[in-house]
Amino acid sequence: MIAHQLTLIRREAWEHPAIWVTPMVTAVVVALLTLTGQVSVSAFGEAIDLAIVGAQNVDEGHRKAVLTGVLLVVTSVFAVGAWIVMVFYSLDALYAERKDKSILFWRSLPITDAETVLSKLLTALIVVPLVTLVVTFATHLVVMLLTSIWIKVQGGSAMHLLWAPAPLADVWASCLVFALAMPLWLAPLVGWFLFVSAFTKRSPFLTGFLPLIVLPLLEKMLVGTNLFAEAIFARSVQPPLFDFGELEDLEAQVQSMGAAGNISLFEQIDLLRFLASPSLWAGLVVCGLFAAAAIYVRRYRDESY
Repeated sequence: MIAHQLTLIRREAWEHPAIWVTPMVTAVVVALLTLTGQVSVSAFGEAIDLAIVGAQNVDEGHRKAVLTGVLLVVTSVFAVGAWIVMVFYSLDALYAERKDKSILFWRSLPITDAETVLSKLLTALIVVPLVTLVVTFATHLVVMLLTSIWIKVQGGSAMHLLWAPAPLADVWASCLVFALAMPLWLAPLVGWFLFVSAFTKRSPFLTGFLPLIVLPLLEKMLVGTNLFAEAIFARSVQPPLFDFGELEDLEAQVQSMGAAGNISLFEQIDLLRFLASPSLWAGLVVCGLFAAAAIYVRRYRDESY
């Protein structure tokens, strides 16, 4: 069973290169944007000199807060990219093999439909986030290295301004926990997209997203409630684990923690609250039901169209 899963997951990574190409392209874009920004601001020589002098006189807590914000911005770009990859992969995973008739070959092998669907579910929920996480960590180091070179060229001390206050361990630990928790939070949506991929005969993107748009509208018009809309919004946009309140308050909270000299993203993670959340476990049940439905549809549907 485990050997089959590892083989099937390697197959998914081979057949869907977007799983690893997307984060790598994102890393290149982030690195190029970092270089472009550094070249652009280098034109303001006197202002840069004053900024470096001012940064050297600021306490380490404020520098740590600024670097935490920078690393969070980079991480958020990869998180959005991972979510997009998970959506499109889930919608294509079972649909593509029926479209190109490769399902007939895979059915000739001693692999069950349950094993195949499970491998695609694990790829979406585990492989995609972990691959993205590794590339994110590497991009953090690249951005730090490029910034170090730029600071050195400008006459500043990269060790004092950048590497000493850089909260890499804290940010990476937080990212690791987030990368493990995010798939659990998004599991019902991924399960739904896999079911759509197994069921629909055409336009999986439209078939997958149209109910997510129409059902909240019908609920609002007919019942007057927003349960569907709030559930979909919470799963799609609001990140799990962190309780920062409104998005516009994030910067103020980071600055206040930095001023106190005790900024720590990892301490902001409320893991017990997340694991005890009924919505988390309800979402996993929904994901299981959709995965079971996808297995049933893949097993019994007619592939002769």
